[in-house]
Amino acid sequence: MMISILIAHLVVLLATGCSVNHAKDAETQGSNSLAAASEMATARAVHTAVRLKNGKVLIAGGFTQGQANLDSAEIFDAATKKFSPTGKMTVARSGHTATLLNDGRVLIAGGFNGSYLDSAEIYDDETGTFTAISKMTLARNGHIAVLLTDGTVLLAGGTGTGWSFLSEAEIFDPKTNTFSKSGSMTAARESHTATRLADGRVLITGGHRDRRQAMTIYASAEIFDPETARFSAVGDMAIRRHKHDAVLINDGRVLVIGGSDERDGNGKYRAVEAFDPKTGKFAAVGDMLMPRFKHIGTSVLLPNGKVLIAGGAARAEIYDAETNKFELIEGTLPGYSSFSTASLLKDGRVLIVGGYDDRITVGTDSFVYTAVR
Repeated sequence: MMISILIAHLVVLLATGCSVNHAKDAETQGSNSLAAASEMATARAVHTAVRLKNGKVLIAGGFTQGQANLDSAEIFDAATKKFSPTGKMTVARSGHTATLLNDGRVLIAGGFNGSYLDSAEIYDDETGTFTAISKMTLARNGHIAVLLTDGTVLLAGGTGTGWSFLSEAEIFDPKTNTFSKSGSMTAARESHTATRLADGRVLITGGHRDRRQAMTIYASAEIFDPETARFSAVGDMAIRRHKHDAVLINDGRVLVIGGSDERDGNGKYRAVEAFDPKTGKFAAVGDMLMPRFKHIGTSVLLPNGKVLIAGGAARAEIYDAETNKFELIEGTLPGYSSFSTASLLKDGRVLIVGGYDDRITVGTDSFVYTAVR
């Protein structure tokens, strides 16, 4: 009888996947931990994720197994913890940008689907549909897009037709749904970051141009000033980095996190530094507990002032600016950490979605992080 009970308990444990090496189930989720949520309808990486005004999250495009580009989109509802389909984009695209506009619509711009795209479209969450708008001034993939304080959107850099590397920037005006040329960056950049500072300017860091033996990875950084529509160089970072991440923290500094050198996965960093807009300089912060790259957009400022660093590695971690310390979070991710997304939900939790592993196997997984209150 006792043996039967023990076997029954073992079967339950195996069936529910209760391993100390994996994120806990959402129903048993504790604070400062990861919990598995429901799976997406489609495996995707190099997609976008935007929290809408209604608190739901729009997941759009990317590529799936075999690097097939997607036109599909789905919605995550934090209340039900489930994904549901929404309208399809007008074209398949990965490496695009998605920007929440002040009126609640979402601008989808550029990307790649076998061709470099100059097309753009608008998602309307009230109708659940995408509508094509006027084209960008240039086809671009792997660029950045930042909402400016006046409600317009800055788009800059990336790669373009013929695998060219772009320094050019443009501005999207939501009042007219049109794009216009802006000043160019001081360098052509792909795999760079862009972060809006507290004063409305935009910090651009790192990235690279060219490929393989000809690749140049930058330590340089620059500032875009919306008042003049010009870019100007600022002090260099401590190290050259691309495929990194950056996030604005409460004291006004920008954390620049991880990335790699020319060796990509064999040269990924633990190093973190911070840009101080008061001095215009970078200073070393310290080292993460795990090296990570290909994690742009997965570092999230939490309501408690700490930073969740969620992508690019098998474990997520927390950075506390007050103590200048890093802490690993309980639970592991399943390996699909490259080019995943992380979105802050209205209740302070964070949704982590998709990505691919070292073999470019793409995941449907999603996880929810709950912070210590």
